[in-house]
Amino acid sequence: MAGPGRKSPPLVAEKRYDSSGKAPKPKAAPAKKSAPARKSPRKPRGPIGLILGFFTGIIRFIFRIIWGISWRVGLIFALILGASVYYMSTTLPPISEMVDGRARGSVTLLDTNGTVFAWRGDQFGGMITADTVSPYLHDAVVATEDKRFYSHFGLSPRGIASAIRINMREGRGPLSGNGGSTITQQTAKLLCIGTPYDPEVWKSEADYEADCRRSTLWRKAKEAIYAMAMEVKYTKEEILTIYLNRAYLGAGTRGFEAAAQRYFGISANQVDASQAAILAGLLKAPSTYAPTSNLQRSWDRANVVIGLMEEQGYLSAAEAAYARENPAGLSEAAKARSGGYFADWVMESGPEFFTRSTTEDVIIRTTLDQKIQAAAEEALVWTFENKVKEGSEAQAAIVVMSADGAVRAMVGGRNLQASGAFNRATQALRQTGSLFKPFVYAAALELGHSPLEVINDQPLCLNIVGSGEWCPQNYDREFKGNITLTQALYESRNIPAVLLSEAVGREAVRSVATGFGIDRDLADGPALALGVSESTLLEMTAAYAGILNGGSSVAPYGLVDLRLQGESDPIFGQGGGIGERVISDNSAKKLTWMMSKVIEQGTGQRARIDGWQIAGKSGTTQASRDAWFIGFTGEFVTGVWMGYDDNKPLSGVTGGGLPAEIWRETMSRVLSDRIPVPLPMTAPDGSEPAGAVMSEDQADRLIQLLLQELQSAAGN
Repeated sequence: MAGPGRKSPPLVAEKRYDSSGKAPKPKAAPAKKSAPARKSPRKPRGPIGLILGFFTGIIRFIFRIIWGISWRVGLIFALILGASVYYMSTTLPPISEMVDGRARGSVTLLDTNGTVFAWRGDQFGGMITADTVSPYLHDAVVATEDKRFYSHFGLSPRGIASAIRINMREGRGPLSGNGGSTITQQTAKLLCIGTPYDPEVWKSEADYEADCRRSTLWRKAKEAIYAMAMEVKYTKEEILTIYLNRAYLGAGTRGFEAAAQRYFGISANQVDASQAAILAGLLKAPSTYAPTSNLQRSWDRANVVIGLMEEQGYLSAAEAAYARENPAGLSEAAKARSGGYFADWVMESGPEFFTRSTTEDVIIRTTLDQKIQAAAEEALVWTFENKVKEGSEAQAAIVVMSADGAVRAMVGGRNLQASGAFNRATQALRQTGSLFKPFVYAAALELGHSPLEVINDQPLCLNIVGSGEWCPQNYDREFKGNITLTQALYESRNIPAVLLSEAVGREAVRSVATGFGIDRDLADGPALALGVSESTLLEMTAAYAGILNGGSSVAPYGLVDLRLQGESDPIFGQGGGIGERVISDNSAKKLTWMMSKVIEQGTGQRARIDGWQIAGKSGTTQASRDAWFIGFTGEFVTGVWMGYDDNKPLSGVTGGGLPAEIWRETMSRVLSDRIPVPLPMTAPDGSEPAGAVMSEDQADRLIQLLLQELQSAAGN
């Protein structure tokens, strides 16, 4: 035993055996834990380390300050932004008050059959909704303008970044060109961020819209707030509804309903995939891609839209292929684009507050006959393509009118698609030349002279003090001697016209011309008879309509009645028609007979149409600066003018030449399916006096009186 304080000696370990009889392996002794390594003492830093540490500390300190300020400022900004968006959303009105924001109304013009042929002002076809519009159109707009429309909150950071990158790459400013705007942002811009049009602030609606489209950082910020407010106030479909109704889509159309009606003659809820693609394609550049301007260019853009719809799953491959293979076509009204000059004239002739400056939607029924209009346009094009040398800048105008002054067709120049252009039928004041002579003969007939009376076609020279010798000449430089008044008219002899005018009195001639509507500063001297005064084609055609209707004046008109859209009763009606009597019915019928000889035997033979009685008169002014032909059948009077805008002479053109041919081409088309109507005319019979208008002595005395009068006028 061990004594106290001593440890017992270790016992010998008893060997143990397992069931196999083998002794187990001894257990390994636990490894000794190594003592922890002693940290080497920290070496003191050098000067560079101290400096780096100092600046690192400063940077960390500044960063902590900036971070502390930034998140607080960001929080404040977010709160302000949220409050602004929320407040803005509370001020937004119901969508029904936002779909039609036009500052002016629309004018829809109907032809004589009640068919739409032209639009003016801002067209709004009525409210449509995203739920009721054609699904093709709904999807085409989303696919084209904002494929993430249903996933963003009004702004698309990815779209904005992409737009900025594209703009910078193409050398533009970051805000110039592509905008990266969502449909919501575009709608905010269409709404001018809630700022209504005020005529006291902006000179015109165009100035207002230009101001709304300005891209500045401040305006972009306001636009973003307004867009997010819309997302709070309205559903996605309501925002899309506003957009579908407010977008401008070319040709004066506002909203897709008006555009669908304008281009395709159907409602926006009926358009198919190809039509929808054209309409959605207009959003990029309405004037450029309007199908009425260039259908092929519009369809090229539509193909891009169809590709986007297919790519985003709105169209299957089969549907997309079918849409491409069946391109949309324009409606008949949109395709024709007829009567632009006529429509402009009607707009000018109506009251401004219901036409040019209307704030209401107006329907105007007119006198236009689209078949006759097409005939006039085709005749003009055909003549210039086949009868006029290529590159000629000569212009022409045509007016077709009924005997009561109702204008059935009007072409104001060679640009048939023009709108708002200079109208040579109504605005060009030109000398009338021999077109004026029927008024001289009308005055003579009214005073009892006969178509068969004889007048002397002889040389005439007058010496005017201060002006020299005035010797009017006939066009052919020849003199026929004694001829009838009828021959003098159908051969358009100048000397007999002057002598006859002086015989019956200039005041009588002036009274007839003024009564028929030709009253613009008529000449005072003997040259009055030769048409040195000016007039328009519309006025001269109306004057000849007075001869056709039996001698009463007419006021040319195109407006039949005007009513507000949705109303059945017109506000006012026709503003023209037959007026007071100028010459007797008997005189008018005799004059018509005399003028029929112009077509049969005289200067207007190129206007003949087999099977039809036609009367008319040609006119050519000095140096061929103006060439006219006005003729009439039993139903219509048609006037043609030809010349240069800068008043330079025509080359080899007289009124009985190209103008008469344009007349024939026009009326051949107009009369092709009509039954001939006889002219209201009376041929002279044996009872008509056949003496001379004046004897040679009377003619000599008249010449002396003319000479004295002219010398006296020159002296004064």
